[in-house]
Amino acid sequence: MSEFRIHHDVNELLSLLRVHGGEGAEVYIDLLQKNRTPYVTTTVSAHSAKVKIAEFSRTPEDFLKKYDELKSKNTRHLDSLVYLLSKLTEDKETLQYLQQNAKERAELAGNAATSGSTNFSIPSSTSKISLQELEELRKQLGSVTANSSVQQPLELTRKILRDKQNKKNSGQPIPVFPSWVYDRPALIGDFLIGTSLSTDTTVPIGTLPLASQESMIVEDLLYILIGVDGRYITAQPLVGRQNRAFSVDPNLDLSIKELVTRILPVASSYSAVTRFVEEKSSFEYGQVNHALAAAMRTLIKEYMILITQLEHLQRQGLLSLQKLWFYIQPTMRTLEILASLATSVDKGECMGGSTLSLLHDKTFNYTGDSQAQELCLYLTKAASVPYFEILEKWIYRGIINDPYSEFMVEEHELQKEKIQEDYNDKYWDQRYTVVQQQIPSFLQKMADKILSTGKYLNVVRECGRDVTCPVAKEVIYTLKERAYVEQIEKAYNYASKVLLDFLMEEKGLVAHLSRSIKHYFLMDQGDFFVHFMDLTEEELKKPVDDIITTRLEALLELALRMSTANTDPFKDDLKIDLMPHDLITQLLRVLAIETKQEKAIISADPTELTLSGLEAFSFDYIVKWPLSLIINRKALTRYQMLFRHMFYCKHVERQLCNVWISNKTAKQFSLHSAKWFAGAFTLRQRMLNFVQNIQYYMMFEVMEPTWHILEKNLKSASNIDDVLSHHTSFLDNCLKDCMLTNPELLKIFSKLMSVCVMFTNCMQRFTQSMKLDNEMDRLTLEHGTMLGPPTGEECAEETAKKQLTNKLLAEHADNLHLTSGFEAAINKFDSNFSTHLLDLLDKLSIYSTNDCEHSMLNIIYRLDFNGFYTERLEHMSAERSQKAAPLLPRL
Repeated sequence: MSEFRIHHDVNELLSLLRVHGGEGAEVYIDLLQKNRTPYVTTTVSAHSAKVKIAEFSRTPEDFLKKYDELKSKNTRHLDSLVYLLSKLTEDKETLQYLQQNAKERAELAGNAATSGSTNFSIPSSTSKISLQELEELRKQLGSVTANSSVQQPLELTRKILRDKQNKKNSGQPIPVFPSWVYDRPALIGDFLIGTSLSTDTTVPIGTLPLASQESMIVEDLLYILIGVDGRYITAQPLVGRQNRAFSVDPNLDLSIKELVTRILPVASSYSAVTRFVEEKSSFEYGQVNHALAAAMRTLIKEYMILITQLEHLQRQGLLSLQKLWFYIQPTMRTLEILASLATSVDKGECMGGSTLSLLHDKTFNYTGDSQAQELCLYLTKAASVPYFEILEKWIYRGIINDPYSEFMVEEHELQKEKIQEDYNDKYWDQRYTVVQQQIPSFLQKMADKILSTGKYLNVVRECGRDVTCPVAKEVIYTLKERAYVEQIEKAYNYASKVLLDFLMEEKGLVAHLSRSIKHYFLMDQGDFFVHFMDLTEEELKKPVDDIITTRLEALLELALRMSTANTDPFKDDLKIDLMPHDLITQLLRVLAIETKQEKAIISADPTELTLSGLEAFSFDYIVKWPLSLIINRKALTRYQMLFRHMFYCKHVERQLCNVWISNKTAKQFSLHSAKWFAGAFTLRQRMLNFVQNIQYYMMFEVMEPTWHILEKNLKSASNIDDVLSHHTSFLDNCLKDCMLTNPELLKIFSKLMSVCVMFTNCMQRFTQSMKLDNEMDRLTLEHGTMLGPPTGEECAEETAKKQLTNKLLAEHADNLHLTSGFEAAINKFDSNFSTHLLDLLDKLSIYSTNDCEHSMLNIIYRLDFNGFYTERLEHMSAERSQKAAPLLPRL
């Protein structure tokens, strides 16, 4: 069982048990993976487990009866479930929890039933009904009873199957037998209850001599053995699907009657087989059952030949009851096996692969009985022919021709174009799926390869290329499964090579990944992003609703043409995408993290969030079929998350650099108290150091090494599933190491980015306020007026204005300082940034230690390269240890 299947099953179980909170599913998943055993223990413990549950049960007879019923239906994983239940009976704590959970569920169901019952009006006991209403009710009940008695269960079953198959094959309705086939019961070959052989008066058999009694009984038995009632032996009506029972004249001699009761099981088996053959010969029950019925019909013909020969001996007076018993012996065993198979198929409602599983298991169960095993082998071979024809067409050509839904692979109508539109569209996983019930037990180990083989060929075939497997051979059922296992493996190897070569060489998968996806989404093309951000910075600062998308598209094309990205042959596939949510909201939605924050965000109206273009901006990429199997919407969404994360970091870095440029002009002003300005410079440098080191870590310590691993793995991939696995693993590792899968770390990081952005905005506003002296430059002593050089009076006025402006400017700066405006703001920014940064480093230290995420230690080493934060981190760790330590009892 794969890790993802274990994760899914554990989450489903927790949901069913309504377990919330705690440490979550991860703890149980780790325990399950550590305690997994490579061998199966349920087969040897099934009997003891069954006994243990029966002893524990309040009604052991009902449990054993149900177990035998499921066993006769050849229910899969029955013994595994029984083994699990027996283990649960030993765990008192789990039993107590399950009982409490069942009690709560019952109470909820009772409350729901109570609330739902208000829609029905229950008449009071004192209300009376009129005679006319009573007569109408009686007529309605009578018509319902009459209709139910006329309509047979087999007719209902055929109708349900026919409707289901016609729905699946809407263009080609399934053929049906004409109605007269079912309306004439005499054609079935089974007993007609209520009819007699002749109209002659039956002589009481007890009055006849012993020899005459034997002669009459032999004649009756020959009729009974071919499904016709005799004079003294008659068939009883059937109730459900039980075996046929017979009534024998009670006046028959006891010695003869004893021998008759030994022969009658042959007639009962013949009746069961005949009914099965006639029923399963209908189109509605599928090709496998039809082939099985045809093989049984052949054996019945041989049986009828034997009865004809016995009738010939009886006419000659050479057939006694003892001889009949002797001649019928070999056939008895054959019909018994056939009847057992027919009953099992009927009880299990088997079709297609489930029928083959039952036949295969029966064949192996008869090991040691060569005659019975040979018979079952013959039937299994005959029944497997149509199934293997479907299998051959699937593994050799990638086509499913399964009108009766018998094959192990089921096709779903999905449009491959949606793989680029809908994040949840899993075309590769959902277009063709395995139906567990229809997997023959002898193909269980090869089910995944069979599914993958046809999927590979189907992709190539849908691209317009004809595929024909050069190693195609007929697949034949044998007890030596290696024969068809080797054939399936050959077909799988061919299909995987064809599709891999098609994607890698003809469609250029690696070129798309390395020349476009990596350059744009992982910001590998430096000069392109410098040009693009210079061109679009002013536009992206606007709210999302005010941004003109066509203008961004034009600027993107201009940046592509002006940079080295102009040599990329796939650059026209790059598009602009303005996301409706910020990065955190998108991540929580995509990753489906069960947190209160996520639920609150999902329930919120997206229109309430006011985003700027920088927060909503992302690239999109057009990928055509069949490359969209690998670069699908799910993968592109992950690339977009990585891009938005780094793009915003790049924007914050540019803003901090702009603050450094504007601070250079601020240094020329002469202020009365400018000592606090050094604090702003120091904080800006710390922020810039943080952002640049985070970017370096993500690009050069996470993405670049992981990308090289991906390229190496793609070169050694042997099939498309390996490519999908390696690509998904690459994205998962990048998201995890870039702190994008941990909501707690991401939240702290977002706060740090917000503090940096607010700091840059504050510094830009302050710098603008310091440029008030620009108004003085309108008139200077160096430049005169149009009327001539400035006069002495004008020079004196200009000097006074300049002195006044300088005074106002100094007062403005002093007021900012004295009113704790700017200095307090800088101190607050410093405090917030330091608090969040320490919190981030502390959380990184915890995760790198507890979860063994050692790559995150590199961030700590980079940001705390000189040990500046070490003392504070150690202090926080000591406080956390003191809170976690239990209080010691006083002596």
